[in-house]
Amino acid sequence: MSEVQSDEVCNTYIDKLALICINSNRKQLVARSVGKSVYFTPGGKREKGETDEEALRRECMEELSVNLSTLTNTAASIEPYGNFEAHAYGKPPGTIVRMTCFRVTPREAELELEHLVKASAEVEELKWIDSSFEREKLTVTGIMILEDLKEKNLID
Repeated sequence: MSEVQSDEVCNTYIDKLALICINSNRKQLVARSVGKSVYFTPGGKREKGETDEEALRRECMEELSVNLSTLTNTAASIEPYGNFEAHAYGKPPGTIVRMTCFRVTPREAELELEHLVKASAEVEELKWIDSSFEREKLTVTGIMILEDLKEKNLID
């Protein structure tokens, strides 16, 4: 009797939401968690019963110390940007992160964030980056997002 081998890969998926924020200098906001060496697009996982928008608002408060519901000068909404999928940073092979990304609109509201965001206790550093940022300092999804923003001429 011969042994049957399968090429089928059993993947584990991590579903995350992220906020893409671009400042007045055409740079993207990224964050580095305490004790980590790479930067990620701010966001996180949904809690049970949360909508995407509720989860993103909560995560932005937790990571960026900003309330997207109360931007001061401009009525803002959260609009879908795109989806990115890749191997999850620091996870075992077969662990895939599915990142659903959003942006704040209109542009005037997004620009307000540049002066409001600040690192929370769980974030060691916030950084505004352009397309020349060192790829080895980003997660795979972070690289994909950065390249997509450059391709769409949203960042320098």
